Amino acid sequence: MDLGIKYQGKIATTDDLEFINKLIAENPDDSRRALSKKLCEAWNWIQPNGQLRDMVCRGFLLQLHRAGYIKLPLIKCKPNNPLSDRKQPQKIQIDQTSIYTSLSTIRPLEIRQVRGTSFEKLFNSLINQYHYLKYCHPVGEHLKYIVSANKRPVACLAWSSAPRHIGSRDRFIGWSADVRKKNLHLIAYNSRFLILNWVRITYLASHILGAIAKILPLDWNKVYNHPIYFLETFVDTERFSGTCYKAANWIFLGETTGRGKNDQTNKPNRSIKAVWGYPLSKNFREVLQHE
Repeated sequence: MDLGIKYQGKIATTDDLEFINKLIAENPDDSRRALSKKLCEAWNWIQPNGQLRDMVCRGFLLQLHRAGYIKLPLIKCKPNNPLSDRKQPQKIQIDQTSIYTSLSTIRPLEIRQVRGTSFEKLFNSLINQYHYLKYCHPVGEHLKYIVSANKRPVACLAWSSAPRHIGSRDRFIGWSADVRKKNLHLIAYNSRFLILNWVRITYLASHILGAIAKILPLDWNKVYNHPIYFLETFVDTERFSGTCYKAANWIFLGETTGRGKNDQTNKPNRSIKAVWGYPLSKNFREVLQHE
């Protein structure tokens, strides 16, 4: 029986409730974290990279606790949470001498994945200083890239888990809501793309997009142990036209409604975004529609 409790796609049932209460009763000295890990192992609740879905599981347990269905043990310790205690990236200064040249003079570019490396702070700083959306701490699967020419950074790109619902994208792929929930992790979302202000190189942006489409799937599979078959992004129509995506053979899929994912008013409350997509394989629809 469905209890009406839903968290991150998991719907709680009476059988789930019985199992969790039994788990708590059999492990009276366990902390919330220990219980969460045991529940993940019992349910085989594992990320594609083999790690337990511990944070999602803890959120699920907390929701059941707050609804009165289970009683979790008292909090024994409260570790630092980087998402609730966010700090602005450290400001790092770099050479801002103008780079005004042709693409042929600076090729080949160096495209470096910097998440988890000593260069990540530089990426965060550049995005926060020079991207109009600033830096936002990513949640879920994500990778960060710095593009350099002759040892100097010229661009930054951030990729993350795809938004759960985009009407034009979902119609283009042709998947059902249930299949979308199952296969959404097979799409990567370009959340930031920055060409540094002092860089003026014709065709640079489209060239980078073409190169990253070959590099990103390999890195994603290496880090998260699953492939990706489709790339997507939003382009703010009040600021940009999306020319570089078009030049890199991305496909215009449509526009957002301007209402956001949690809208209850059915009225636009933010700028309209153009939605662009890029299939990474010829059979992307077949894979993404697979149940």
